[in-house]
Parts: sequence; structure tokens; C-alpha cells
Amino acid sequence: MPRRLKNGPLDEVFGALANPTRRDILDALLGGDHTAGELAGKFDMARPSVSEHLRALRESGLVEERQEGRHRYYRVTGEPMVELIDWLTPYERFWRNRMTALGGVLDEMDDDDHA
Repeated sequence: MPRRLKNGPLDEVFGALANPTRRDILDALLGGDHTAGELAGKFDMARPSVSEHLRALRESGLVEERQEGRHRYYRVTGEPMVELIDWLTPYERFWRNRMTALGGVLDEMDDDDHA
């Protein structure tokens, strides 16, 4: 099995997503672009704390920033999610197949009970 580089792009994404506050910020950004101040108000947290989370999200590629006048707006980017989905897909297939097999066993047990 090939070994992955440590601290690769996918590791950055997992690191950013490991924090529940960052996942909440991503959820909020799905509704549209926000400034750090707007996000701070939504989460009842200081703007420097939100900025720190946004930096981690930005460094992982999950969020991008654009400047408009004096304000910086943040938005979700999809590119890192593609690699994440590619990595997760075999596991999803594995568990779907396991659940299908379990369903077959339970159906057989139910049929045996009614025979």
C-alpha cells in the first residue's frame, strides 16, 4: 500500500475540520459570504478568535477571502472537498455493502422465524 505524505493537502483539510467551531463556521458560510465580524456575532465569540479559525480554514483551502473596501469577506471553496470525497468514497461503499449484507442476514432470520 502506498504511503501518504504527512502534512499533505488532505491532512490540512482533516486538521481544519477536526475543530467543531470551524465546521460551524463552514456551515454558516454555506449561506453566503460573511466578514469575520458578522461571523463573530453569529457565534458570540471575539472577532480575533473567529479570524484565527478562518485562517486555519483558509490555509487548508476550505475558505477563500476577498477584500471589498475595508472589509474582508469569506466564502466556502469546494476544491478540497473533492479530494476528501475521493478518499471517503471507498469507505462509504464498504459500509453500504456491509449494511446490505446485514439486511440479507436479518431477512433470512425473519423468514426462518415465520416458517
